[in-house]
Amino acid sequence: MMRYLVIYEKTGTGYGAYVPDLPGCIATGRTFEQTKQRMAEAVAVHIQGMREDGTPIPEPSTLTETLEVEPA
Repeated sequence: MMRYLVIYEKTGTGYGAYVPDLPGCIATGRTFEQTKQRMAEAVAVHIQGMREDGTPIPEPSTLTETLEVEPA
C-alpha cells in the first residue's frame, strides 16, 4: 500500500485538493468530507489510468512539516 500526501485548501466555495506526487490528480467539493471522498476516488482513477497506459506509478516522495511561528 502506498500513502500519498494530499493537500486540502479552503476556497470561496468549498475545498480543493491535490496530490503533489501525482500531477494532475485533483478534486473539489463543497465540504471537506465531500472533497476527501472525491480525492480518494480521483487517486484510484488516476493510478488505474497510469497502469492502463503503462506509466510507472511514482513512489510517494513529498515531505511535510508543520512550523510553529509567533505572529508579528
